[in-house]
Amino acid sequence: MLLPFYKYQGAGNDFVMVDQRTHAWLERTDHSWVAKLCDRHFGIGADGLILLQNHPEYDFEMVYFNADGRESTMCGNGGRCIVAFAYALGIHREMYHFIAIDGPHQAIIKEHSAAGYAWVELKMSDVNTLERHGDDWVIHTGSPHYVHFSQHLAQVDMVKEGRKLRYSPAFEAEGINVNFAHGNAERLQIRTYERGVEDETLACGTGVTATALALAARENLPPGTYHIPVQALGGDLSVQFNRINDMQFTDIWLNGPAQAVFSGTIEFDEK
Repeated sequence: MLLPFYKYQGAGNDFVMVDQRTHAWLERTDHSWVAKLCDRHFGIGADGLILLQNHPEYDFEMVYFNADGRESTMCGNGGRCIVAFAYALGIHREMYHFIAIDGPHQAIIKEHSAAGYAWVELKMSDVNTLERHGDDWVIHTGSPHYVHFSQHLAQVDMVKEGRKLRYSPAFEAEGINVNFAHGNAERLQIRTYERGVEDETLACGTGVTATALALAARENLPPGTYHIPVQALGGDLSVQFNRINDMQFTDIWLNGPAQAVFSGTIEFDEK
């Protein structure tokens, strides 16, 4: 059987998208199939796979899998891409309301072109806890992230350093995404090693969000509303948030591009 798929990318973070509204092509337990579809040599190739499904209380449900085939925690760039995908499927809203593994999200498409480009602003979950590890930070922004600030970002061996932290005794069991960053509130640069992909990716939305919040904590920014531009390897994003106090952040929005790359069909052995 032929599985219809769509490929999207958000700042270079790329995803296989599957429309499941009228047919359940994949189940949550189809780990090996998801891994095959994400394989860059023998499949379509992607950092992850996302199912768009019906939900009785929301515009749609987002189900996200890492490239290793396992269902995972929230993906910020994937969340922005699924909104652009929903628009392409004819789901048009002034404000989107969808459900993901970490709860409900809102999103707005600020710009859209016939070529499949969109600028999507995605509301993230509130953050109520930051853990400090020496000069570093651990923050859960829908997915767990370790944030380290470096003066020599371009020279970092991100795979080596990322794996060292991801597989360290403190984080090995559940895994953690690792972000190295440099800059300030005027311009923040970031590189990310993602668990489940087990490699450096061109961007990570929850990582961009976590790093912007870590910067606010690191620089002890006073309570207030902030808008921080963030440069990932794959493109420019921004994070807007309200800092309540040392531990609390609300009204967090991840903003950036989402673009359709191509679509097609692939041989698929349906159960």
